[in-house]
Amino acid sequence: MFKHNLVLTIRNFKRFKSSFFINLIGLSTGLACTMFIYLWVTDEMNTDKYHVNDERLFQVMEHQQYADNIMTTWSTPGLLAEALKEEFPDIEHAATTTWVNKMTLTYEDKNLKSEGWYVGSDFFKIFSYDLISGSPDQVLLDKNKIVISDALALSIFGTTENLIGKSLKLNHDDSFLISGVFKKMPPASSNVFDFVLSFEKFKEDNEWVTRWGNNGPRTYVTINAGATDEEVTRKIAEFVKTKNESSNVTLFLKKFSDNYLYGRYENGHLTGGRIEYVRLFSIIAVFILLIACINFMNLSTARASRRAKEVGIKKAVGAPKSTIITQYMTESLTMSLISFAVSIIMVYLLLPQFNEITGKQISNSFDLPVILVFFALTIFTGIISGSYPAIYLSSFTIVKVLKGEMKSSLAELWARKGLVVFQFTLSIILIVSVMVIYKQIDYVQSKSLGYNKDNMIYFDQEGKVESNVETFLNQLKSIPGIVSATSTGHTLLQRNNNTSGLEWEGKDPEANILFENVRTNYDIFQTLGIEFKEGRPFSRSFGTDTAKIIFNEAAIKAMNMEEPIGKTITLWGDNKLEIIGVVKNFHFQSLHNEVKPLFFILTPEDTWHIMARIQAGTEKQTLAELKAFYEEFNSGFAFEYEFMDETYKAHYEAEQRVSTLSRFFAGMAIVISCLGLFGLASFTAERRQKEIGIRKVLGSSVMNIVYLLSTDFTKLVGLSILLALPISYYLISDWLDQFAFRISLQVWFFVGAGFLSLVIAWLTVGSQALRAAHVNPAECLRDE
Repeated sequence: MFKHNLVLTIRNFKRFKSSFFINLIGLSTGLACTMFIYLWVTDEMNTDKYHVNDERLFQVMEHQQYADNIMTTWSTPGLLAEALKEEFPDIEHAATTTWVNKMTLTYEDKNLKSEGWYVGSDFFKIFSYDLISGSPDQVLLDKNKIVISDALALSIFGTTENLIGKSLKLNHDDSFLISGVFKKMPPASSNVFDFVLSFEKFKEDNEWVTRWGNNGPRTYVTINAGATDEEVTRKIAEFVKTKNESSNVTLFLKKFSDNYLYGRYENGHLTGGRIEYVRLFSIIAVFILLIACINFMNLSTARASRRAKEVGIKKAVGAPKSTIITQYMTESLTMSLISFAVSIIMVYLLLPQFNEITGKQISNSFDLPVILVFFALTIFTGIISGSYPAIYLSSFTIVKVLKGEMKSSLAELWARKGLVVFQFTLSIILIVSVMVIYKQIDYVQSKSLGYNKDNMIYFDQEGKVESNVETFLNQLKSIPGIVSATSTGHTLLQRNNNTSGLEWEGKDPEANILFENVRTNYDIFQTLGIEFKEGRPFSRSFGTDTAKIIFNEAAIKAMNMEEPIGKTITLWGDNKLEIIGVVKNFHFQSLHNEVKPLFFILTPEDTWHIMARIQAGTEKQTLAELKAFYEEFNSGFAFEYEFMDETYKAHYEAEQRVSTLSRFFAGMAIVISCLGLFGLASFTAERRQKEIGIRKVLGSSVMNIVYLLSTDFTKLVGLSILLALPISYYLISDWLDQFAFRISLQVWFFVGAGFLSLVIAWLTVGSQALRAAHVNPAECLRDE
């Protein structure tokens, strides 16, 4: 029986070639899109899950209570890890880590700039970063030891063997002995670094990290097998307050592997993160697969009248309904399996481009579980696609079929039309979403931030530059093409240094306001183009500007201060500073956030970055001269820089990729939907052939017939537009609410999407209508 059904299936594929290829294109494209999304979603869901201690590995985070809200942060006091391990038996291991730093490593005559962390001694006991050499218990016990990656070892030494005890210099200063070598992080890791040093060394060089009132490093712990994170959170919640009475911090545990997907907090509550995009594309995958299945149903039923007599004869000779259902399900499953083979080839060939778009490193050597998932998806698609056509075709009545009295019931017509409405509703929602996402991303990348980020580069101070900042800046400014330059302790691209330690006259005792602290040099405002609302910038003409402070408008508003110029504030208990200026608000965070209070203080000796503006049009020549000057001035250090505008764009990397992927999948959904519309147009044209022939005999023109056949489909798409626009407005408004600064939803977004879908539908249906209108009436009426 199976062989018989398979032979019939192959014959029907050959007989109805156009239907076969349309079905093949629709199903294989739908399956390929779904597979791409599955691979992306799986990769996202598996990020950081590979650690052996995953279920017991947590990051200690803080809720900080302020006057207007609760800020949730990953930063913690530098002493927290060792104190938690010592005082709470439920905590098995604990380690502090700093942010990633770029440093120059030197071995003999080789200088290589790499990224590294300072970490606590339990680091390799907590995380599964496999050591090729060295013991997790020993590698970080000595503060003068360094553990490097295998990739870094190969770059410096050309081998990963026999490196224990070799010496590396850090920034041409301190020497460190190699105590271990670890394997390169897997693609599923959100952390990337080339080496680690002991946090004890960081404490030695940074006294501030030993005070409980400060935070900055991150703290990671593993808890004992019998403990739960809820229990441990209750025990440690108020721990920082026992060390610092003025603390506003409440601690809690967050599963480390959850941070990647669930990273956004608002006023102390988890509100989402990357998981929203995972859900979004999972829904899109389901929709695209449904659209592809609907196409198969429509095309199958569109050809039903040409196969009705086949069904009638089979029934007449005694074939039961189950046999006919089996035949058409075999046809559907065979089509799905062929589409599966084509989709696998498509995924294999296009995966490198997909990785480039998404920034992933998904391998094209699929393992057995992935293949099984894809195969199960294919079988499911075949069953869903073939179920309705099989039941529909097997329900034909013998007498009516053989007499040629087959007519579609009202329910059948509405079912097919309903499927098309459903398809185009989804497509229009995707079109609107793509348009709005594109406009919002373009808006945040082109919006004036309140300063000029164009043609601005910045790089870290190190070596001789760090100890001779003023000399370096003076010589830097003499390079042709350098418009201006300064140094700062802030990149102005995100929050990275804040404090609530300000007092002023009239301050509400209950107010606890967080200010961003920008340590800076002279010329910061001139270099960045930050505008003043009132007052003046720091100036060398005044000898006492290190005792001055400049706020932004948001800070003055939060302080409820009128006529601020000349007033005095106290910073950190004993530092009296006079307000000399107020700058207009500018964005130093993502546009997801409102502009927060901020102040500038003049501390040339306590800055970490050099900023320089390059004259437009001279970038290549100026950067070449700057590189030569830097390497001469700062011998032994490589010149590495970043453009501020490119770094700013990188903050919206997730949104950019979502925008790109949305355009791609929306395009695929529209193409597949048009195939569905093509199927229904074919069905209608075939059913109304005699009517068309009679109308042509009676004098109807081609355009009259095209109008006649297109009207019903125009109504269907119009209904889709009416359904899709309010749904898309709700969904896209919810997405835009993530941004404090956002575009306004314009009417043309929705009208344009509706009109575009209508034009696409007209083109699709029009091609079939024209074909039907040009049929010879004699052929239509031959059997009458």
